[in-house]
Amino acid sequence: MSMTTIYDIAKQAGVSPTTVSKVLNGYSDVSQKTREKVQKITTELGYQPSAIARSLVTRQSMTIGVFFQDHVNSGFRHPFLHDVIASFKDVVGEAGYDLLFFSNVLSGTSPMGFEARARHRDVDGLFLLGVPRTDEGLVALSKSMIPVVSVDLDLIGPRASYLCSDNIGGAHQAVEHFVQCGHRKIAFIGDRFGTKPGHDRMLGYQQALQKWSLPFRSDWVIQGDFTEPSGYEAMVKLLSVTELPTAVFCASDMMAIGAMHALSDRGLQVGEDISVIGFDDIQLAKYVTPGLTTIRQNTEEMGQCAAKQLLELMMHPDKVPSVMTVETELVVRGTVKNVRPQH
Repeated sequence: MSMTTIYDIAKQAGVSPTTVSKVLNGYSDVSQKTREKVQKITTELGYQPSAIARSLVTRQSMTIGVFFQDHVNSGFRHPFLHDVIASFKDVVGEAGYDLLFFSNVLSGTSPMGFEARARHRDVDGLFLLGVPRTDEGLVALSKSMIPVVSVDLDLIGPRASYLCSDNIGGAHQAVEHFVQCGHRKIAFIGDRFGTKPGHDRMLGYQQALQKWSLPFRSDWVIQGDFTEPSGYEAMVKLLSVTELPTAVFCASDMMAIGAMHALSDRGLQVGEDISVIGFDDIQLAKYVTPGLTTIRQNTEEMGQCAAKQLLELMMHPDKVPSVMTVETELVVRGTVKNVRPQH
């Protein structure tokens, strides 16, 4: 079956192909009567405009490129990144944009970096998640004039905005909750890759210890990679130190859940023998036993903010890029014991 073209519509409507094109692309210099006639015939013939042809007229592909990387290769299964993308997609989808996901290849090892791949696919803007700061392709991208918004990556440029949670403040909230429950020996399971969230959560932990005059011990700081196995291994290392902490703040829920399993496997009770706080509030956090006390990231707001900012950058070339911070929230469940003396 042959596809309907604008020439078929023009012939049946008794107008020129140019007039049909103007109606389909929303031009105002066509009479209401002609517009309605063309639209009626377009519907009757089941005409579907070509995205390529439309892009030639509007100079927009109506496509946003997504570079979705994570160093542990959990891909779309990563709970935090998945939730942010879902929220982002809803907003840009309503504005008529499709998403194009680029393959998970570090641009430093690819013959084409971020900028070249974006131009090759002719996307209108880029959304970056989980991309490491060390990626070689970021320098060229930051200098390009491609509108880009990144999450948890401090990419700054003439057309580049970035967004993150208040990671320093969230770490403060975690340590403060431990302190309010009487804990003074607080360890940290962090991020060996030095991502922006990992760095900021470590910084928040250190600043909070200083604020409450608590001891900072290097043997109480163990690095992981945001995965459950790394949290397990980190807790095993912590349990081998001479003096045990009474509480452990983990830079992600997945590491916290791994740490909880390590405690259980050694016959220790989470929230009784050693208290644990995570970061993210992924769905699994409320289903583990006991329920994980954690710092909630508002993934829905993060995705929406990123989408709105990218739409602004794409639609308004003079838009000044910005740095956006989304507030975090302490969610109290069952993994922290109150060790204050009871009067």
